[in-house]
Amino acid sequence: MRTETLHIPTADGTADAFAAHPGDGGRHPGVLMYMDAFGIRPVLREMARELAGHGYFVLVPNIFYRTGPAPVVRLPGHIGEKERGELITRLMPLIKEHTAERTLSDADAYLDFLTARPEVAPGPVGVTGYCFGGLLAMRTAAAHPGRVAAVAAFHAPVAADGPGLFAPVTARVHLGHAEGDLTPQDLDALGRDLDAAGVDHTSEIYPGTVHGFTMADTDAYDAAGLQRHWDRLLPLLAATLTDN
Repeated sequence: MRTETLHIPTADGTADAFAAHPGDGGRHPGVLMYMDAFGIRPVLREMARELAGHGYFVLVPNIFYRTGPAPVVRLPGHIGEKERGELITRLMPLIKEHTAERTLSDADAYLDFLTARPEVAPGPVGVTGYCFGGLLAMRTAAAHPGRVAAVAAFHAPVAADGPGLFAPVTARVHLGHAEGDLTPQDLDALGRDLDAAGVDHTSEIYPGTVHGFTMADTDAYDAAGLQRHWDRLLPLLAATLTDN
């Protein structure tokens, strides 16, 4: 396994990024992983390494690079409910500043950088995201239907842009929702919107979970929810990405 810090040229500067890949000299399918609001930190690096261990080149950009390199705010080793509220208050202005226009401009740069890496196999890529990053993943897939073959988003507000976001998506999609984020009625409505857009998808509420359940450094963490996430994500990528 090889890990490295990379720097991605964008229209607005240079984004720092974490990358993990098998490091065996071969070429492997690319996966763009969008961070949650708390950013690149040990738990996210570990998740990228875990995914890379299954044969992928995983790129995790710092989406808040315009503010500075990761971490853009000081993070405790464990994010409890009190710390979470304080951090979200500090990060919310950055989240609001990350408009759809910024997402699309950055996505162009991230995908160009990822697919140009010599370790990345030709063909479409996968995109995954957590929390706010899941919405960015969906926006990326909608903007690049020919380049993104798989999208997975977890405890993510994917419906925030309205049903029109889904129409251009040609990727296969999995959405893993927190029980605390979505009611069964909301899930049904989202499913109808995805069906109307012709999106090949699975969308489910992970039992007993709350927002942020994949992140082991938070009080929201749920081990069964994280495992269910891997059980959905890995088959999705294996079924859609070439040369894997």
